[in-house]
Amino acid sequence: MTRTQPNNPLHGLTLETIVTRLVQRLGWAELGRRVPINCFLANPSIKSSLTFLRRTPWARQKVEELYIQTFAQQ
Repeated sequence: MTRTQPNNPLHGLTLETIVTRLVQRLGWAELGRRVPINCFLANPSIKSSLTFLRRTPWARQKVEELYIQTFAQQ
């Protein structure tokens, strides 16, 4: 049984999709400026970012909030 979540803008999105779309839209430098964590500032990669964000709930929350702010117009 699948439930829809109409009030959840992140429903159906993986963390990898969120990070990838933010990097495509903003770039690593801007992403690091808006969410100042080392995985975005020093030798950034999708893989290292996903590893850090999966282990750090507060950082993941900031990235998800930035995604919602960035793509809310669509």
